[in-house]
Amino acid sequence: MPNIQKVDIESKIIKGLQVRTKNSDEMNTNTQKIAPLWERFFQEVLPNLAEASTVYGVYLNYESDVMGEYDLLVGTKELEDGGELLSVTIEAGRYLVFSAKGELPQAIIEAWQQVWAYFDDPSIDERRAYETDFELYTSATEAKIYIGVHYF
Repeated sequence: MPNIQKVDIESKIIKGLQVRTKNSDEMNTNTQKIAPLWERFFQEVLPNLAEASTVYGVYLNYESDVMGEYDLLVGTKELEDGGELLSVTIEAGRYLVFSAKGELPQAIIEAWQQVWAYFDDPSIDERRAYETDFELYTSATEAKIYIGVHYF
């Protein structure tokens, strides 16, 4: 079982670039949208950020569950409005935090596999809220995945 923290967070506004996708599309290089979105962020947005800027990947507007469509916004709190940048709100609430450590993006992929396995376990006390989830990148080799939950 991975080391999981339970936290309550306040809402925050993140500005950046956004796409709509679904997990089945992300398994095929011809239909994936997340990798090209990150490439675009690294080329167009990251060079304009201060070195200390915190980067987020925010998942929201879920159609249903892990099988449905969702939006992903890659961005930061430090951006100004303008151009093609959109703003989203990370909802305040309870989150479970999963850690990713190692070479990115592989460490993030492995951490998401831990997330899916965790929520497949019927004995856990939490259920995914499917409101907002987010990745918080803390270094070039570390990130945390925050999953919004309801407790039962």
